[in-house]
Amino acid sequence: MPKGSIELINSRKEEILNAAEELYKSKNFKDITLNDIAQLTTFKRTSIYNYFETKEEIFLTLNKRQYEAWVNDLENIIQNNSVLSKDDIAKNIAHSLEKRKDLLRLMMNHFDMEENSRLEILKDFKIAFGNSMKTLNRLLEKFCPQMQENDRTNFIYSLFPFIYGIYPYTTVSDKQKEAMKTADVGFIYHSIYEITYNCVKMLLK
Repeated sequence: MPKGSIELINSRKEEILNAAEELYKSKNFKDITLNDIAQLTTFKRTSIYNYFETKEEIFLTLNKRQYEAWVNDLENIIQNNSVLSKDDIAKNIAHSLEKRKDLLRLMMNHFDMEENSRLEILKDFKIAFGNSMKTLNRLLEKFCPQMQENDRTNFIYSLFPFIYGIYPYTTVSDKQKEAMKTADVGFIYHSIYEITYNCVKMLLK
């Protein structure tokens, strides 16, 4: 870890994460390099190694930040409502994920990010991931008091694997559309909101 105050270290980390986030708006994960990221920071590429050892560590930490933002969204649902119907629960969860497209997109590279990150980076990510599951469980406890613990667990462990598949089902390129058309594969477009809403409504039944 480089010398300097905690504030300086955290500021440098945020600068690296913000640079990666900006690049991710226009480039794919596999095409982004540490050189690309360094060019959007105020320091050299070699200095990045003082904070992150790999590109995957940067993006896993960026995904951690996305999970923390989603947890904040879920907390707001809990705090700002006294009662929610099952339909309203589905709508609120769907809206919360609709705002987190980068979270859903980063999941596409989850395995590589985790495999190429140090244990301490991975642990910090898992804490944020775990908090999202715990917060969703508290949301269900509050608004679906009739649900037993086992029912809530089944809901969470059905929804989270589903979340990993939302991005590729809601973001389809022209090339993919043409391939499905020529392969005679039916495709009905659903937005992030629509596909999440339908899944949550089905699970709540």
